[in-house]
Amino acid sequence: MKRITMMSLAAAALLAVAGTAFAETATTTSTSTPRIDRREANQHARIQQGVKSGSLTRPEARNLRHGQRHVRRMERRAKADGVVTTRERARITAAQNHQSKKIYRKKHNARTR
Repeated sequence: MKRITMMSLAAAALLAVAGTAFAETATTTSTSTPRIDRREANQHARIQQGVKSGSLTRPEARNLRHGQRHVRRMERRAKADGVVTTRERARITAAQNHQSKKIYRKKHNARTR
């Protein structure tokens, strides 16, 4: 009887430790969005470069920054429940693709500062 009790206590302790470690790993990786963050930084740099070079006017830059805010809000809402699903990642990526095309179009139109 003593042996069964000790084994069951050891098994319960092992499950508790393993469960906690798994929960931490799952939570950490599921809300991690390094690709989205990297693209966001690159797009911000593209906008800044356009303003600096004069290929973006102030209203164009303001409009592009507003679009970037929209993408950041989408990401924040996706992370709010602790899990960023594949569908949420796809929607954020689609929004970033849209913003990237918008940045290109505004930087390459005939308007200059």
